[in-house]
Amino acid sequence: MSAEVVRLSDYRMDDGAEGGIDLAIAVDLATAVDVAIRDLREILLCWGSEIARQRAEECESTLRRAYSEFVTYQTVSQ
Repeated sequence: MSAEVVRLSDYRMDDGAEGGIDLAIAVDLATAVDVAIRDLREILLCWGSEIARQRAEECESTLRRAYSEFVTYQTVSQ
């Protein structure tokens, strides 16, 4: 089983889009979690392999970036 790696930046809404940055940040965070869940399923199927390690690193990086952007935006908007 293999999954396509989705870069969140490919799907990010620009700041001028209807709904503004709030929606873009929420979509990025929700998308990151969704992609991470699918990646973790794939990691479990090939546990111990190099591909599993790479997927885990990609998953962690995607979640870290999305969470960081979310937290940064929440801090700035308060």
